[in-house]
Order: sequence, then C-alpha cells, then structure tokens
Amino acid sequence: MDTFALIVTIGVALGFTYTNGFHDSANAIATSVSTRALTPRAALAMAAVMNLAGAFLGSGVAHTVSKGLIETPDGSKGMGILFAALVGAIIWNLVTWYFGLPSSSSHALFGGMVGAALAGGTDVIWSGVVDKIIIPMFLSPVVGLIVGYLVMCIILWLFRRTNPHKAKRGFRIAQTVSAAGMALGHGLQDAQKTMGIVVMALVIGDVQSADAPIPVWVKLVCALMLSLGTYAGGWRIMRTLGRKIIELDPPQGFAAETTGAGIMFATAFLFKAPISTTHVITSAIMGVGATKRVNAVRWGVARNIILGWFITMPAAGVVAAVSFWIVDLAVL
Repeated sequence: MDTFALIVTIGVALGFTYTNGFHDSANAIATSVSTRALTPRAALAMAAVMNLAGAFLGSGVAHTVSKGLIETPDGSKGMGILFAALVGAIIWNLVTWYFGLPSSSSHALFGGMVGAALAGGTDVIWSGVVDKIIIPMFLSPVVGLIVGYLVMCIILWLFRRTNPHKAKRGFRIAQTVSAAGMALGHGLQDAQKTMGIVVMALVIGDVQSADAPIPVWVKLVCALMLSLGTYAGGWRIMRTLGRKIIELDPPQGFAAETTGAGIMFATAFLFKAPISTTHVITSAIMGVGATKRVNAVRWGVARNIILGWFITMPAAGVVAAVSFWIVDLAVL
C-alpha cells in the first residue's frame, strides 16, 4: 500500500506538471505569437524544447520546495498531505485556465502545500514561506513592471532614428531569441518545483534520504511532462497575455520577454527563490506597454489578473485542505 501511495502521488505530481505546462505556455510565447514573430506551433515546439533544457540547469529551487516550506511529513499521512496539496493546485490551475486568467501555477502549488500541511497537522516553515514565497510574490511584479518600463525606454532611445519598419522586422527576429530565453527560464523555475515535490514523496516513502541529490530520472520525467504540457498549449491564457492587456509590437515583445527571462534566471541562481513566471511576464508586459502611454494598458484586465494572484494561494490552500480531509476519511 505504501508503494502504491508513492506511485499515485508521483503520478499526480507529474499530472500537475502537465497542467503547469499548458497553463503557463502562454508565459513564454504569447508575446511572440501576438507580434507574429513566430507561428503558434513553432513557438510551442521551441518552448517545449527549451523548457526541457531549462530543467537541467540547476536544483536550488527544487531544494527550496522540498525542504524550505513545510516540514517533511512521514508515513501514509505524509503521502496524503502531498497528494492533497497537488490536487488543490491542479484544480485551481484548471479553474483559472478555463476562465483564461493567467494566475500562478507555482503559487497554486505553494498554497496547496500550506493548506494540506495545516489540515494534516504538519508544521509549516513560515519563515521560508515569507522569505521565499510571499516577499518575492510582491517584489517580482514590481521589479518586472519597473525593469520592463526601463528596458523599453532604452530600446526607444537607442533606435529613435531607425526606420520603424526595419526596426520591427529586426525585433521580430530577435524575439525568437528572447522567447527561447523566456522558455528556458520557465523550465529552470517550474520543472524544479515539481522535482521538489517528487523528492519529498521519495523521502516520505523511504526511498531516498533528504540530503541525497535529485535523481536523474526525476529531472527527466518532470522536464518531459512540463514540455508535453507546454506543447499542448494554453490558448485561452495566451489571448489574455498577448492581446487583452495591450496590443504588443515586436520591440515591446522583445523588451517584455528579455525582462522576464532575466528576472527568472537571477532569482533562480542568486536567491534560489521559486518565483512565478506568470507574475513576472505579466508585469513586464504592463511596464513595457506603459511607455507608449499609461492608458494604453487595459488596467481593468490587469486589475482582474492581479486579483487572481492574491486569491490563488488561499484558494488552492482551501481546496487542498478539503482534499486532505476527504482522503483522511476515505483512506487514512
């Protein structure tokens, strides 16, 4: 039964990664598709490959998820907590995908972990939650907004005497590189989050020790599932990011993607902080759009998106807590 519970939990973790992929594929390619720098299928294929590559670039974020947010629970109850956390995250991902709301899959997972841990009587490492989740949740959109604005201002100044049509053509080509960087950063950040969950499941199942390195097969299957989900595409959210916030042109798309990729690499390597790729790219798009004129950004749409960010963690936490109580009654 313990082995079966471990297999089921890992399977659900990979299912979450798949939903993460199609939910967040818009983060990497929406701007490139909306500016016609890449066709949708070419963009998805490129994003899937770069997500796969990004997953192997580091492990700091995975260790933060597996060790720094909740105390590792044990036994069948511990496996039930992980299962419930994943169920809460998956349900919230599907709800927000249905409504085309670019919420954070990462914060759905973190909210699910905290909600399930509280319901199951496992200690939450609040200092880790605050330092690695809450503070970056507030800071990363602000940084994305400001840096996106500044990067776009620099581009406008550097190319102020360039023929607009030639500049757009050049930036449309450059967007291939910036979109690839965005997808690479997404793989670096989001594949590692599921790796951390799978490692925690292996520790609970007494398959490996908490200090052991992440097995290669864990990295591979998490990366593959994220890539498959990315290739499936999340068209509803893509329309929101690519069109509804602001109509982007190639220079703006390049600026937003470059900003998002830079922030994701910096936070992963310097701070080992699992930030939301959704928060970063959305705020970067807002900052870039504001250089045209402040009211060029559809702030009503932006307000709804930001509201979704704030309710993601508690909503996923509630669903996870309810899921744990159901599992506890039915199985444990």
